[in-house]
Amino acid sequence: MRALGSVLLIAAGLMVVLVVTLVAFGMPLGPSLNWLYEGALGSPQGRARSLVNMTPLLITGLGIGIAWRAGMINIGGEGQYVVGGLLGATMYKLAPNLNPIALNVTILVAGCVGGGLYASLAGWLSVRRGVQVIISTILLNFIAIQMLDWAVNGPLKEHKGQLPMTDMLPQSAMLARYSVSTDLHAGVFYALALAPLCALWLFRSRAGFVLRVVGNNPAVAEANRLSPGRVKIQAMAISGALCGLAGGIQYTAVAGQLARSFSQDWGFLAIPVALLGGLNPLGTVLSAGYFGALFAGTDTLARFVRGGSAILFVIQALAVFGFVAAGRWVERRRREAAP
Repeated sequence: MRALGSVLLIAAGLMVVLVVTLVAFGMPLGPSLNWLYEGALGSPQGRARSLVNMTPLLITGLGIGIAWRAGMINIGGEGQYVVGGLLGATMYKLAPNLNPIALNVTILVAGCVGGGLYASLAGWLSVRRGVQVIISTILLNFIAIQMLDWAVNGPLKEHKGQLPMTDMLPQSAMLARYSVSTDLHAGVFYALALAPLCALWLFRSRAGFVLRVVGNNPAVAEANRLSPGRVKIQAMAISGALCGLAGGIQYTAVAGQLARSFSQDWGFLAIPVALLGGLNPLGTVLSAGYFGALFAGTDTLARFVRGGSAILFVIQALAVFGFVAAGRWVERRRREAAP
């Protein structure tokens, strides 16, 4: 009952933030809300767009949440997402004639491995060399984006050598789509299935418990003969694997080929999504769903109102500020009420 109350409170808060933002931008409130609704939920195409937008936000948000639970502030979701897509495209370049189903699975696995190894590097630098994980993951983002640019202009360039992009994946190797009129694909259901699995692992397994202990109090973990450094590197590996999987799914379900535009900031946008979800996998589903719908809705809003797409980022920022402020207020009240 308490959790439901928190969810309703956050939903009401997000609605208030949305209304205040629309008013602050001088947009007509009633029509704007209607356009947002029509674009996000008012038709099968809108609902499909919302779910498709939700997918990379949810998977990368799950990854960000797991790392942060271990005390590793992973800002590198975008880089890990890009590396996941890059390694997937490399697999296709190396084995273009592989059975389509095997090729699809290989690409997704390669995405997980690539993202996991890339994030592990930041974890290792933090634990073994004392490099701030915030700094290293930010810098690794830039390196990943430059690698993408180099790869699509170099070794992964399409076979005619004319355009800076990879060859298109054959349709048979793409993830299943369920309707010709929408982009709804199987990756949506992979993402929704991952959330409860992450929640079970985080809150019902010994490994998840150890990870949370390390994140909450590394000294207590060390006193209990746990290894905070090893756990933190593992958390980064899992986090990066999820972000890399998001890149692999986006490659095999939506893009079909890589170009410089493959980096669309999903990994960055997932940070407020994870925070608003309370770093809880189930909360992240709601948060990613809200912002996925907002992405779809603002596409429609932007057709009728100037600056319609900009409100998305304002709402994200205001919502995170509000969430952090509310958390601090609750924490202070608890401290004051404590004997």
